[in-house]
Amino acid sequence: MRARLSVIVPTRDAAVRLPVLLSGLMEGVESGLIRELIVSDGGSGDATARIAEEAGALWCEGPPSRGGQLRRGAELAGGEWLLFLHADTGLPVGWSGAVLTQMSDGRPGYFRLAFDARGLAPWLVAGWANLRSRLFHLPYGDQGLLISRIDYDAVGGYLDIPLMEDVAMARRLGARLSVMPLTVLTSATRYRREGWLRRGARNLSLLLRYLAGADPEDLRRRY
Repeated sequence: MRARLSVIVPTRDAAVRLPVLLSGLMEGVESGLIRELIVSDGGSGDATARIAEEAGALWCEGPPSRGGQLRRGAELAGGEWLLFLHADTGLPVGWSGAVLTQMSDGRPGYFRLAFDARGLAPWLVAGWANLRSRLFHLPYGDQGLLISRIDYDAVGGYLDIPLMEDVAMARRLGARLSVMPLTVLTSATRYRREGWLRRGARNLSLLLRYLAGADPEDLRRRY
């Protein structure tokens, strides 16, 4: 029996962070869980393509819209289950077991979130993300999404929009989304550069504007 899981990663100039994700994925390769890794690129000008090729990933490319990149990657996937991950995601030891358990459950799932930074601000921002996910069923893409091909197709897949594609998907899945009992690490680079309070407030503003009906293309320009 062929492995059941296809992993899809959207990238754009991800050469610095991608090796961390690839290292974490080896657990799933060694356990026979991963059928294929698909890197869906949006116009990288660095070594992303070379790194993906050396890892044996399937490569596709197109315009730099994360929703579109995820959608193109999913179209190539042959697995019964799809795992969407950002290129700057750090997977914890034991993630493959949690994924297998979730697959047996049958519902789409996501991970808890933490940042690769210490201090009160990272803890608070991650805490809000985890609370938002549980209370409102709105995990973001940096928390990953594990979903069966049947469920993915049933909700129409990712929308080809440049921002909030993860929120759009989560809203269609609703209460069926289930948190998996492990935490992924995501990069704090943008927060360090812009400031935790400022970046967090901007993210919340963008979410509220999107939920109120704002155009994702306009939100991308403000991102």
